[in-house]
Amino acid sequence: MEDMMSSGREAQRRRTRKAIVEAAAKLSAGGATPSIDEIAAAADVARRTIYSHFPTLDQLLIDATAGAINEPPVEQALADPVVAGDAAARVDALIRTLLEHSPQSLPLGRRLIRLTVDMPDDDTRPPAPRRTQRRVGWLEQACEPLRDTLSEQSFQRLISALTVVVGWEAQIALRDVRGLDARAEEETIRWAARALVETAIKEG
Repeated sequence: MEDMMSSGREAQRRRTRKAIVEAAAKLSAGGATPSIDEIAAAADVARRTIYSHFPTLDQLLIDATAGAINEPPVEQALADPVVAGDAAARVDALIRTLLEHSPQSLPLGRRLIRLTVDMPDDDTRPPAPRRTQRRVGWLEQACEPLRDTLSEQSFQRLISALTVVVGWEAQIALRDVRGLDARAEEETIRWAARALVETAIKEG
């Protein structure tokens, strides 16, 4: 019962955060920088609710801008009937789409990572994601065909593993630490993701 309540609270927190980000993106679309009060009114939440998710307006606006760049093409890629029912192909389509828009989104990702990494730890609150779980949602959507064949624990482990290799952090490590060019970076990320999905399927 307690696990169900915790899951429900987390789902509500994700919906609230998503509403805040969408409101910020919509208000920013015209080129002006919205205020916290304007975003709160558009998302129908209190100012303090926004600050519980985003310590600074800069973090919120960067997150919203990144979402505006990536969300439409990603949703289109995952809706492609050609990859329906094939989790590996869906994850691959997600990766290729994200990397295609990387020139616009990765600079934002570097700024957002710096902001969240530098946030002070709060030992009085339980651990919680510091960034919008947009990537997790996309990975869950891509891997949806495996829900009936994997246990919930195995499914969530796969999503966690894919979170490590799909996203800005992986790109930064491959560029800054390994010195890979864009082509080698894409090949590596796609190979790693495919290996994880195939392993999960074999174990399942």
